Amino acid sequence: MTDDAAPGLPDLRASDADRERVAEVLRDALAEGRLDMTEFEERLEETYKARTYRELAPITRDLPVAGFTSPAVVSLHKEPPQEGSWAARIVGGEGSSTWAVAVMSGFQRRGRWTVPRRFTCFAFWGGGEIDLREANFAAGEVEINCFAIMGGMQITVPPGVEVVVRGIGVMGGFDQQETGVPGDPDAPRVVVGGFAFWGGVGIERKKTRAARRQERLDRRAAKRELRSSSRDEDGEDRRPTLEGHEDRGLGHGLGHGLGAGTADPRKEQRERRYGN
Repeated sequence: MTDDAAPGLPDLRASDADRERVAEVLRDALAEGRLDMTEFEERLEETYKARTYRELAPITRDLPVAGFTSPAVVSLHKEPPQEGSWAARIVGGEGSSTWAVAVMSGFQRRGRWTVPRRFTCFAFWGGGEIDLREANFAAGEVEINCFAIMGGMQITVPPGVEVVVRGIGVMGGFDQQETGVPGDPDAPRVVVGGFAFWGGVGIERKKTRAARRQERLDRRAAKRELRSSSRDEDGEDRRPTLEGHEDRGLGHGLGHGLGAGTADPRKEQRERRYGN
């Protein structure tokens, strides 16, 4: 970005993604012969040292973007996140609720709700359900602290979310099966902590009901298409066979029903007996 391209705007801080985009332009320029190795290394070093858009802009000012003839510039404006993407689900704010308690009872957090940066829940002789499959997130990393005393809690996360378990159990425990599963790019990170005594915190990864229902519909449609294709192929394979049987049946009927030149043995016997 140049000062002329955006007059009056402050000198904003560049992100790692901005620096990586500039580095990609430099790599393309090196491959196309627009930069020699010395120039490439110098500009690449400047790129990773740059802290603002003002420092990044001159690095690619004389280089074209791949597929275009205009100079490459760093965009100052963020593109709106696509609907349904992880970026669209990280909404900021304070969250729908920050705590929950169940004493000889239960609580639920599920459906469309916003997970705060830190959510704390407590269960004594009770249980709780925390479902994040349709939830939004106040930040890219959220912390859920569970304290289960002779009770239990169940946390359900959607595919793609990274889970880190740091809870401690005494005669109880925290489910570790989702620990170490890598998350999708830009997906939120869920850190589960707390304490369990004679209780437990379960963590499972499940798709939304809508996603599972759509998968079932897709499988049924694929099976119907396969059965229809199989019936069509069977019909084409059997048709010549049936036609051959019809031809042979017709010839057989003509031979026996109409004689087709075949003599009657009883008639010959009568003719020999009476001398005719």
